Amino acid sequence: MKQSYLGKHALYGLLGAIAVLTVVPVATIMPAYAVDDIEGADAPDLTAVQAKIAAKDYKGALADLRDLAQDNQQADVYNLLGFTLRKTGDTATALTYYNKALELKPDHKAAREYLGELYVETGDMAKAKEQLASLQKLCPAGCDELSDLQKAIDTKVTQ
Repeated sequence: MKQSYLGKHALYGLLGAIAVLTVVPVATIMPAYAVDDIEGADAPDLTAVQAKIAAKDYKGALADLRDLAQDNQQADVYNLLGFTLRKTGDTATALTYYNKALELKPDHKAAREYLGELYVETGDMAKAKEQLASLQKLCPAGCDELSDLQKAIDTKVTQ
């Protein structure tokens, strides 16, 4: 009886290990997209924009967001503007919009993450780490934004 009990648990352990080994590589290579990072209840409907970003149609999302920004001074809109501008290579303007998002909502976790990623991409590791420190204060128990920025910093450091 005892042997079958151990065998059963060994099988569960093996199945669990297979599941982890299957999921972890996929989770670590999938980049974060600004699709589920809407933090404000006052945000306009960003469903169409989020779909374009998920499809990597950054120019289409950018056109929609510029229209929305004319009528909405809102942190989520500015954050997504920064994200799409960064993804299209316009880091200088992206920086402006991340800062606008943070002026409106200093505790906007996604804006902190993406601003930190911009700094990683432009080689300003000190400023990236400042954003990481802000996220550590906002997420003392951890959050996706904190772990994503930490991964971006760690990847840059090991290159």
